[in-house]
Amino acid sequence: MFINLHTHSHYSLLDGLATIDHLVKAAKNKEVNALALTDHGVMSGVIEFYQKCKANDIKPIIGVEAYIATGDMHDRQPKSKPYHLILLAENNQGYKNLLKLTSLAHLDGFYYKPRVDWATLKKYSEGLIALTACLGGPLARHLKIGQYKQADENLKILLDIFGPNNLYLEMQHLDNDDQKIVNQELRKIAEQHNLPLVITNDTHYINTEDDKAHDVLLCIQTKHKESDKNRMSYLGEDFSMLSEEDVLKHFPDDQKAIANTVKIAERCNVTIDLDTIQLPHYDLPAGVTADQQLKNLSVEGVKTRFNYEANNIPQNIQERLDYELGIIAKTGYAAYFLIVQDFVNWAKEQKIVVGPGRGSAAGSLVSYLTGITNIDPLKYDLLFERFLNPERISMPDIDLDFADARRDEVIRYVEDKYGKDHVAQIITFGTMAARAAVRDVGRALGFGYGYCDRIAKMIPMFTSLQESLDSVEELKTLYEEDVDGQRLLDMALKVEGLARHSSVHACGVLITDNPLTDYVPLQYAAGDDKTIISQYSLHPVEDLGLLKMDFLGLKNLTVIEQTLKIIEKTTGTKIDLDQLPLDDQKTFTLLQRGDTTGVFQLESGGMKRYLKMLKASSLEDIIAMVALYRPGPMEFIPDFIASKHGKKVVKYLHPKLEPILANTYGIAIYQEQIMHIARQLAGLSYGQADVLRKAVGKKIKKLLDEQEDVIVKGMIDNGIDKKTAQKIWEFIIPFARYGFNRSHAACYAMIAYQTAYLKANPPAAFMAALLTSDQDNIDRVTIEINECRKMGMDVLQPDINESFTTFAVINEKQGKKIRFGLNAIKNVGHHIAEVIVEERKDNGSYKTLEDFLSRIKDKDLNRKSLESLIKCGAFDNFISRGKALGNLQTMLDFNKTIQNEEKTGQNNLFSGLPLAAPVFSLKLDDYPDILTSQTLSWEKELLGLYLSNHPFKEYLQLLKKQVTSLKAIKQKDGQVVKIAGIITNIQKIITRKGKAMLFVSIEDSTDNVELLVFPKTLEKNSVIWQDEAMVIVTGKVSDKDGQAKILVEDVKILDEKSIQELQKNQLAVNKLWLNLPEGFDKEKMQTLKDILIKHPGNTPVYLKINNGHTRKIKTDLKVLPDQKLKAKITEFLDETVWTLHD
Repeated sequence: MFINLHTHSHYSLLDGLATIDHLVKAAKNKEVNALALTDHGVMSGVIEFYQKCKANDIKPIIGVEAYIATGDMHDRQPKSKPYHLILLAENNQGYKNLLKLTSLAHLDGFYYKPRVDWATLKKYSEGLIALTACLGGPLARHLKIGQYKQADENLKILLDIFGPNNLYLEMQHLDNDDQKIVNQELRKIAEQHNLPLVITNDTHYINTEDDKAHDVLLCIQTKHKESDKNRMSYLGEDFSMLSEEDVLKHFPDDQKAIANTVKIAERCNVTIDLDTIQLPHYDLPAGVTADQQLKNLSVEGVKTRFNYEANNIPQNIQERLDYELGIIAKTGYAAYFLIVQDFVNWAKEQKIVVGPGRGSAAGSLVSYLTGITNIDPLKYDLLFERFLNPERISMPDIDLDFADARRDEVIRYVEDKYGKDHVAQIITFGTMAARAAVRDVGRALGFGYGYCDRIAKMIPMFTSLQESLDSVEELKTLYEEDVDGQRLLDMALKVEGLARHSSVHACGVLITDNPLTDYVPLQYAAGDDKTIISQYSLHPVEDLGLLKMDFLGLKNLTVIEQTLKIIEKTTGTKIDLDQLPLDDQKTFTLLQRGDTTGVFQLESGGMKRYLKMLKASSLEDIIAMVALYRPGPMEFIPDFIASKHGKKVVKYLHPKLEPILANTYGIAIYQEQIMHIARQLAGLSYGQADVLRKAVGKKIKKLLDEQEDVIVKGMIDNGIDKKTAQKIWEFIIPFARYGFNRSHAACYAMIAYQTAYLKANPPAAFMAALLTSDQDNIDRVTIEINECRKMGMDVLQPDINESFTTFAVINEKQGKKIRFGLNAIKNVGHHIAEVIVEERKDNGSYKTLEDFLSRIKDKDLNRKSLESLIKCGAFDNFISRGKALGNLQTMLDFNKTIQNEEKTGQNNLFSGLPLAAPVFSLKLDDYPDILTSQTLSWEKELLGLYLSNHPFKEYLQLLKKQVTSLKAIKQKDGQVVKIAGIITNIQKIITRKGKAMLFVSIEDSTDNVELLVFPKTLEKNSVIWQDEAMVIVTGKVSDKDGQAKILVEDVKILDEKSIQELQKNQLAVNKLWLNLPEGFDKEKMQTLKDILIKHPGNTPVYLKINNGHTRKIKTDLKVLPDQKLKAKITEFLDETVWTLHD
């Protein structure tokens, strides 16, 4: 028999073509009883490999192809590449040493590759068997080029570390001269030193014919094309999984070396414990057990939560508490609860907003009493068994939401408490899904992007390539008729599903009792990110019985935290989230209007539409909508709403269903309701009912048939007739498949309510916090500022004396307003924004532009940042934008002089004398002001939207009789309308048929809307669609998902000529009033007249003259009051003199 001892899986990223499943299946087919896994420098696949080998009666041999530094592993300028060396774990100590070596290689020795040196290898060599590896090994590298002395030195080192019994000289079959020389020399060394030989094949794929697919994989890794010369390639050699027959053909005279593969396999006996829960140590008071401590904290919680003393706890609370504590004691998870409550309560003490719960943990009264969750499971009828089933015991899973801006603080606390070497985050692998596989392979094969993209888009989302080939006619036809397409898809099928890259799991945190490397191999996240992560991913970590916690960062909790801070700072009021009234009328009015932009879970267009129909009046309604608004159960929403408003009569198949389903109007929305039905109608325990829930969710026919028998029989035994029992079972099935976890829905409904409450009471603080949380996302900022406007709240342009780094609430006589944050201005970095604000806090407001330039002495106040501050209006209270931009270089030079003087002044011998302190003054030249249209364009560029005004406002006035305003189209669903506006965003996509279409955002100063420009329409007028172009559009209004869109039928450009025509028609009925300042003399009057004469039109001119008293004069002049005339008048006088109305 021949055992493969040098084997790579897809965890040798973009180098191994085989998944673990493929490797184990191939070994099974070859009828071998053992297999090794030796990925390049990592152990990521070990637990999956161990489990799947065991399941198939194959002995798993745990190993790694290690990289050995030729010098010190910490040396970042090595003279040569590291050696390769195969290390196999002979026993459990060897496995532990592999974990240690692999971790050290990544954390201490990483330089292009994860490396250890000889000294480190010797320190952790116990229990390891070494194979001298491939042509890059410590012997082969030198033997192939005749460097026998160096090879001999390395052999001595290997023998010193491993001894003659644990070192095998590795021969391979490669059809090249180098390998032949190496094999011959290794035979000589083996004879000379009495060392054993062994044969491997450095397996990188399963079958010989997979070599081309593996070559494509290497191209993806190295970013080369198949046609490139001088690239990495294994073509011409066979790196497949060889059978004994194959090996005998290549090595007919090396029977002993072949037999040694079996000998090594027999020696390797690693047992990985997958049955023991391994919780970290939690410090307890002297003489107190974990169970006793949990009970003590729970009883204290009864006082905190319900205000009952320990000797006066109501029966329902006491019974539930005793029941839960009993199951927790039986399962041995008390320490788990203690660990979790410790860091959750620490976070709350630090004023970090923690979510009310997540998932099924909210069904636990113990969790509620100890502060882990914030939803009363008794009040909201949440089931403990949905969280911890006494009949199917598995580790509890408590997921936790923290304010995302402070999540890392909680992780740091856990590190400090348990030790940094006991806490790590967890790896996750991005795999090549069908579409990505097509694009990656296509690139490697040299096909054009458009061709690959068109094929990729034929594949439905979340569908495998094979499923798509079976079901998508267009793709099937291409495969059958297009030779290139067939080759591309065949290759893509081979790489689909392989691991492509690793990253950090979004929320998983691992906490261990002993140091991490006793259980898992470690590495850094990537590149410059020095986050330490486990090489074992989520499921292997759980399977090892280790404590894995999900610390989720939730942006909405950060918004809540910031809102509370703003309210306290601006009003002095401290709001306690736990004390929010759950029947606040303002909150429910906001929900009933669908004004839920920024409200957690409730802000999509479709959800807004349903909220308006629902008219939510209780938290129960919100819980139901969180559970229902998903693919599948969404179809029940109309019935739910109709039943709530009495438009549909609720009927029950049996009276016992009514108390279970009454809150949801006869619809089984929650998984817990299914469990109640199983319990109360069929007599099952809640533990058995949870088994039903899982069986229905998995949709496995055998399990369903078993459960049907149990449930129907149980109902009959409880006095329900067989026909009704069968109907109830049939009623359960569709709902059970879509049923949502009520505990999770209740928790998220609570966050939804909290965000809605803060938006309604009053809104400024909430909107400022929301804008700040999205300040790096211009699209979201635009949506949220438009929301502020709809709420009648002004968002003011940036101001050097009022803006903070974040969006801030400004108290003014007219009410609260929001000031734009400096961090949200494009090209103004966070650092300089902080410098500006801190200087103002320390030394008071900036008095003048000169004062500002004299006080900000930081290298990041440069041309780009200063110009952006000017353009968005941050200095408008000091200087006009035109003058500031004209003098930009002067301002920068002045600031640099101040900075240089400060640096040199400290070393100036006479700096203490009055004469040594020169006075600098800022002298600026005059420049004309900027046109309003230009300032608005800058605002759009730098702030993401038009803030101080809207460029289309006056044009909408001109068009008011011809077009519908965007604000009014929501009432015109299904109608063809004509609208006009300015284009603010264009997104181009390619359809499945390879045609371009556009999603276009357009504004008209009253609102914004999305236009859908389908391929046929686009082909007729593609050149019109440009950013900031003004257009008139005809199209049909579609309000399918609660967000009005227009399906474009026709478009016309609103150019200067058509605008002038409109103006002539409109302005004929207008009057232009010029309000002249006091002291306006004859000479100025003549200049004004000359300006007006040069702009003839149909609009009469009226003057208001203020010389002691106001006179109104009608002139005989008629003009065209367009932007050009307005600019001339503004330059001569001031924009405020101009008034145009009918």
